[in-house]
Amino acid sequence: MRNTIRFYRRGRLIERSDIPPDRTLLDYLRLDERATGTKEGCAEGDCGACTIVLRRLREGRVVYQPVNACIMLAGQADGSDVIAVEDIADGDLHPVQQAMVEKHGSQCGFCTPGFVMALFALYHEPQAADRVGVIEAISGNLCRCTGYRPIVEAGLEACAGKPNDRFTRNEKEMAERLRLIADDQDVFVGSDTRFFAAPSSIESLAALYLKYPDATLVAGTTDVGLWITKELRDLPKLIWLGRVAGLDKIEDSKDKLRIGATVRIEDVTTALTAIDSDLGELIRRFAGWQVRNAATVGGNIANGSPIGDLPPALIALDATLELQKGGKTRALPLEDFFLDYKKQDRAPAEFARTVIVPKLGRDEHFRCFKLSKRYDQDISAVMGAVKIRLDGPTIGEARIAFGGMAGTPRRAKATEANLKGLAVKDENAIVTALTAMADDFKPLSDMRASADYRLEAATALVAKAIAEIAGRSTIETRVFGRRSDAHAA
Repeated sequence: MRNTIRFYRRGRLIERSDIPPDRTLLDYLRLDERATGTKEGCAEGDCGACTIVLRRLREGRVVYQPVNACIMLAGQADGSDVIAVEDIADGDLHPVQQAMVEKHGSQCGFCTPGFVMALFALYHEPQAADRVGVIEAISGNLCRCTGYRPIVEAGLEACAGKPNDRFTRNEKEMAERLRLIADDQDVFVGSDTRFFAAPSSIESLAALYLKYPDATLVAGTTDVGLWITKELRDLPKLIWLGRVAGLDKIEDSKDKLRIGATVRIEDVTTALTAIDSDLGELIRRFAGWQVRNAATVGGNIANGSPIGDLPPALIALDATLELQKGGKTRALPLEDFFLDYKKQDRAPAEFARTVIVPKLGRDEHFRCFKLSKRYDQDISAVMGAVKIRLDGPTIGEARIAFGGMAGTPRRAKATEANLKGLAVKDENAIVTALTAMADDFKPLSDMRASADYRLEAATALVAKAIAEIAGRSTIETRVFGRRSDAHAA
């Protein structure tokens, strides 16, 4: 067992055993190092002013991951090279910085370090960026001054070619350095009463959680991070799942996906898009790039949020959740995991292990939609998913699930029953059947939407989905063009 956290900073190995378990990476940079170029804006992963880049070794290749330092724990930097905005110039400005100057991409300047680091990550992507790529790369960054046009132009200027900076030139050396500090040891920093732990195997995780069932599990900390920064909770015992071998794997078979709980949202995009292009569009709308590089599939489920984007889609697909406690595992339909608001069917010391997602069968059709006030970086007002199995011209089975409509993600079972057996092209019968949505959901009004809006919008989305599946809607629109042209980000 290792009792230190190890990462690289500016070419130097940092090895610390004295970092508090709930110290954020942003506070480490600003308070411990006095590296104040990285800014704190929202302290909840929304504005992107705190963006830094982690260089990690993934399948033998060095990758550049932009993340929100404000809601990432310092311990989560273990095994990486931490790059902040002060680090990227090398005598002259970095090409991204130079482009921001030339295109007038900064006014007040507070958000500028975050934009620079998001574009710095994009600069190192394998493919040259186009306009859509630049816009998606900065979707997790907010600016109140420039109107974004000059920032996008700076991204196009800097990221349109092959990367060539001192970071790309030392990638071979950095890969070897990262490989040397990558080990299969369990990490435990602290004492029995206050610690940051990072087990390296599922067996170690199970044993550790049995010993400390009152510990808080964290994966991407995109939710738990706000407990620290906004709710000011004291979290003395933290178990990070990011080093657990086996929890980060996707197994793709003919009829299903097995997705490990710590698979990052960014990394599941391709596999889910292969099931249906709407799932790729959903991932595109899943917060910003920084959050997708940290948030995990299991975390989006296990936090029990009624407005999480993935659970409604996975419930409509009839997904199964596997949980483990000690050496025992059990499986249950994902919809049964959610009992009440922020309450799940999970025993003490039990953790989510795998999500099993069936692929679409013959004559099965899928649609999902997200409604929010902003297109990018916003929480859903309504998130809906529909799966229809056709028996010839009639609806053989319907599975409809929504988030944002109740205290948990929930199926519209009365509506599903009404739709079964109807002719899919019988618009009048479909409209009548959808009146059952009022029996399925009694949504609340809040800052995102009124109850009336939610119910009316959800009903309309199911009608739209069925119209598209029936071919009654000749233009299957999404925000980025037609559905048939939708691709993963």
